[in-house]
Amino acid sequence: MSPLDTLGINPGLMLIWLIAFIVLYVLLTRFIYDPLMNVLNERRNRIAKGLEDAAAAARARENAEADAENILSQARAEAQKVIDEARGRGDGVASSIEQEARQEAARIQSDAQNEAVAMRNAELGNLREQVLNISVAVAGRILEQNISRSKQRTLVDSFISDLPEDAKGLGGNVEVISAMPLTASEQRRVQSEVGAAEAEFAVDPAILGGLIVRWAGGMVDGSVRSQLNQMARSLN
Repeated sequence: MSPLDTLGINPGLMLIWLIAFIVLYVLLTRFIYDPLMNVLNERRNRIAKGLEDAAAAARARENAEADAENILSQARAEAQKVIDEARGRGDGVASSIEQEARQEAARIQSDAQNEAVAMRNAELGNLREQVLNISVAVAGRILEQNISRSKQRTLVDSFISDLPEDAKGLGGNVEVISAMPLTASEQRRVQSEVGAAEAEFAVDPAILGGLIVRWAGGMVDGSVRSQLNQMARSLN
């Protein structure tokens, strides 16, 4: 009789239990633990990539704004130089020359302003796809569901189709704010739908998506930021 038999332990049964434990450990590791760890690692990598893309977009926006400010500073310096030169040409023609200089300075500054805005919009336009991906990821995390790029790009069309009656046939001047620069056809379509005589288009990436239309008598906010804020308030 073996010492195990003396202790009331069945060696064969113990061996079966040991083999069963090893098989169970291998199955749990292969089909549950390893896949679970792979899913967690993939999710962590996606989140890290999203944060890196967001930081890159923020840096690009800061660079675009800094370039625009440099252009304006140079334009102001050039305008001041033109004015100073005009003042030194003599008392007889000083008034007319100064007036011409001021007009030229105003034109230079206006051109510089337009160039700065165009540069900023161009930079944001180059980041259109990247920012769309970031906004999709952010919205997906908030709503706990996946939002496709095609759905994100239809926000402008949806805003136009759902435009309330009091925002149509305005006839005056309106301001249209979008998360990304609108194409020329999109600008024409928005202006036509609201019936505005003149439309000023601005870009504010902070609204995430959609459009905001302001006029003298009111405003229509169809931005993603507004929708998310409404959801947050409804949960309070």
